[in-house]
Amino acid sequence: MSGDAFPDSVEGVPEKVDFKKTLDSYKARRGQFRILDVPAMRYLMIDGSGDPNSTPQFAASIETLYPVAYKLKFASSRELGRDYVVPPLEGLWWADDMSTFTGARDKGRWSWTLMLMVPEWIGEDLLDAAVREAGAKKPPPRLADLRTESLDEGSCVQTLHHGPFDDEGPVLAEMHDRFIPDNGLRMSGRHHEIYFSDFRRVAPEKLRTLLRQPVESTIVP
Repeated sequence: MSGDAFPDSVEGVPEKVDFKKTLDSYKARRGQFRILDVPAMRYLMIDGSGDPNSTPQFAASIETLYPVAYKLKFASSRELGRDYVVPPLEGLWWADDMSTFTGARDKGRWSWTLMLMVPEWIGEDLLDAAVREAGAKKPPPRLADLRTESLDEGSCVQTLHHGPFDDEGPVLAEMHDRFIPDNGLRMSGRHHEIYFSDFRRVAPEKLRTLLRQPVESTIVP
């Protein structure tokens, strides 16, 4: 992303950027696997493990990420004149046996990192101030576990899934076991999901989730 990609303010009001519309890495189609290079991006991150439907850690992580993200958004608009829609929630998922995602869906064995992307123009001073402000009165439950980190996934395969999370298994099996090896690739990083729907409010059959898998070539130069 570059500063040239953002239109000038209109009548003193910052143009609001929606990264779901401007970032190529957020584009995917249902029923199609796409190979692309994903640039390095910074995120607010919190780690956890266990079934996301039952472990209190999961909800507490979400309740921590969003207050900081909104403090950051408002500070960016107020101090830098650059407004944006808070990006979608994202998650990295892994397990010792990745078949727990495609077969039995043994969620108790999953580990995860929940994330919200930080725009590239945000400096460390603004980040630190947003964390302090979020924790000033009633600190979010996992503020002490929050960190900022860059993620550089490089070459990836991704697709768009419509419907319940528990229906992802066959799509991931097709991606992992057919598409990736058939294209001379192998998995090289953690399974990545981007939640275009708020799963706390949207019916499971209407969920839209980007499924991404970092890959590397199996061909030796």
